[in-house]
Amino acid sequence: MVEQLGDLRRTHTCGALRAGDIGREVVLLGWVHRLRDIGSLVFLDLRDRYGLTQVVVREEDGTIGLAKGLKPEHVVAVIGRVEPRGPDAVNPKLDTGAVEVVAREIRLLSEARRPPFVVADDTPVSEEMRLRYRYLDLRRPRMQRNLLLRHRATLAIREYFDSAGFVEIETPILTKSTPEGARDYLVPSRVHPGEFYALPQSPQLFKQILMISGMDRYYQIVRCFRDEDLRADRQPEFTQVDVEISFASRDLVFELIEPSIARVFSAIGVEVPLPFPRMSYAEAMARYGSDKPDLRCGMVIEDVSEAFTGTTFGPFRSALDQQGVVRGFVVPGGAAYSRKQLDGLTEQAKELGAAGVAWARRTPEGTLQSPILKGAGEAAVNAALERVAAGHNDLLVMAAGEADATSRVLGALRLSVARAHDLLPVDKYAFVWVVDFPLLEWDPNERRYVSMHHPFTAPVDEDVARLEERPGEVRAKAYDLVLNGSEIGGGSIRIHDPALQSRIFRLLGIGDEEAQARFGFFLEALQYGTPPHGGIALGLDRIVAILAGESSIRDVIAFPKTTAAMDLMAGAPSAVDDRQLAELKLKTVGPRLDASSSV
Repeated sequence: MVEQLGDLRRTHTCGALRAGDIGREVVLLGWVHRLRDIGSLVFLDLRDRYGLTQVVVREEDGTIGLAKGLKPEHVVAVIGRVEPRGPDAVNPKLDTGAVEVVAREIRLLSEARRPPFVVADDTPVSEEMRLRYRYLDLRRPRMQRNLLLRHRATLAIREYFDSAGFVEIETPILTKSTPEGARDYLVPSRVHPGEFYALPQSPQLFKQILMISGMDRYYQIVRCFRDEDLRADRQPEFTQVDVEISFASRDLVFELIEPSIARVFSAIGVEVPLPFPRMSYAEAMARYGSDKPDLRCGMVIEDVSEAFTGTTFGPFRSALDQQGVVRGFVVPGGAAYSRKQLDGLTEQAKELGAAGVAWARRTPEGTLQSPILKGAGEAAVNAALERVAAGHNDLLVMAAGEADATSRVLGALRLSVARAHDLLPVDKYAFVWVVDFPLLEWDPNERRYVSMHHPFTAPVDEDVARLEERPGEVRAKAYDLVLNGSEIGGGSIRIHDPALQSRIFRLLGIGDEEAQARFGFFLEALQYGTPPHGGIALGLDRIVAILAGESSIRDVIAFPKTTAAMDLMAGAPSAVDDRQLAELKLKTVGPRLDASSSV
């Protein structure tokens, strides 16, 4: 029968008892993890978030009848005495493995239905099931470990920024819609019918206004919202570490942010060497095929165009005649690839939009092999191998075409090869700052330039004169922090000159009237003495996922959404009743669509 806790208080957690506690009377409170009934004895493992303790219930102690009726996930209180385990019964895998508690009283505090999956072990469970019963999933060691790691990371962040003179300031959650890029989540106003708030995609304008207000070092661990298609590293609501600094240069931002990252990594006992390397956007695209380069596996993309300047091999000749390139990367040990593996690279390249790839290698006897030998010539292929310093055991993989497109294909192939060869260990951390991004990029659908980062990013000083004549060549004072091929932070030095901000808006096709309607409060604030400033937003979910060795940020968020933006546990989003819609002066249009429950 279920009993009340009353004034019973636990004396120790289920992970606390050690040999030094032998002889103590203790009270433990927790969940039944496992139970073994061997007749005159019942052994149960009692669990809380701190660990496990073995409890022994003996027939002569009078509480064995209740113990035999317990089930996994029942919540119980155990009152008993700490005793040593026998030499053969010590469990070195448990911190409490040298002792056990001999129960003299057990109280059943709460019964549990049979769980839809076993909580006591890490048996694979579908993600849909895990999210539907998230409160059970969160009892499992993996999720508890991840959430405790997240707690330690956020604590380290707060301690660091406080020590560096930053002030944590909250910014509004209900704000004005200023869409640029991803879609806003809109919130209808009851007291202003037909008008809407937006949930912030970022506190961008508010943190810049805080710089205008004189709060020269701001940070916030803030919830943000974007109505966009989801992936493993995206959620409709996510957490970022938002930072803004007055009188900031790019170097100052880096000098302040790098130690904060090192402080977070110390939470898992990893020493991060500082400073982080820097790489231009142009170099990242050329040598890694991505503005989020993964540096763990080497295999840098090299330009081998010079080796083929006189080639008559059709695909290479065509690419070079159109001012394209021939590029390639070396697969260490790839000379041993089978024909099936080589064909697989070609198929992958075609799936990525390329016509195919070429390869070259030498046999152990030194014989040159390549499917393009006849068309390109032995001298050219040899020159390419020498250009990339390929050894006798290596394979050179090549592609040709427009520069960025060629590197993107090779970059994707490089990562595929790295995964196949286990060259991306989760316990290796390769940081890099990517700098000198283009300020703008051309959107062929909208037929206008759009911001590569956001419209408040400052252009590089020496490029300002080219804004109107050659906007595509203007570089931004923007930077991304990349870790293991994932962007974990992005920021920039901001525009603090109202006239320059207006020029950028016009380049983006935002006229003065529209700019005033969307950003009027901010443009006005800029005119009241704005210091030069800059900052960054660090993706807390992504950082913790990498710290935890998880491939999806859903596994480091307590209550995440699925890839269909559904909360399977709470059943959100959901329909609301007509009374609520009437209060908001809203009507639904058309039949309600059932959202997918896929994860």
